[in-house]
Amino acid sequence: MPATQHPRGRADAQRNRQRLIDVAHRAFTTGDAKVSLESVAKEAGVGIGTLYRHFPTREALVEAVYLAERGRLCDAAAELLTQQPPEQALRTWMNRFADYIATKREMADALRALFADGTVTQSQAREELSTAVRRLLAAGSAAGTLRADVQAEDVVAALVGVVSVCTLPEQREQAGRLMDLLMDGLRRG
Repeated sequence: MPATQHPRGRADAQRNRQRLIDVAHRAFTTGDAKVSLESVAKEAGVGIGTLYRHFPTREALVEAVYLAERGRLCDAAAELLTQQPPEQALRTWMNRFADYIATKREMADALRALFADGTVTQSQAREELSTAVRRLLAAGSAAGTLRADVQAEDVVAALVGVVSVCTLPEQREQAGRLMDLLMDGLRRG
């Protein structure tokens, strides 16, 4: 195949892959544990063969959705800092973290399998999340609004604790109050 044909093919394949991830994300977060791969392919506007070319198993699709969502969450730290003061950016990021965890709950069985076989590691996830929080804390410390002596890993652990005890949708308000308490402890002065 001539080199001029490859870029279009790769671009089409990337668009198809991204559409499949986006559709699967929406499907997995509706609360319907029995989302069919055929319905994901159909809604993404591709054939089932295209889905299986990108994601040979349901677990592979779940992994891609999970990693894409985690990447978006981590990338949001830098984006939020361009739009809000650091302490407000951190609090907004905490809300996004809670949304991220809620999304993971809908894919829990498949994610447990990925963690069990080592495909996805909790230490890798914690490190990526801590890096995002570290950026937010450093900006707040430089601005004089957040404490400089806080470890990002401790903030991530606290957030995991909050969302672990407030697992139901009707507990989201309580989770917000607990995150506000956490923010009070992070503020300087």
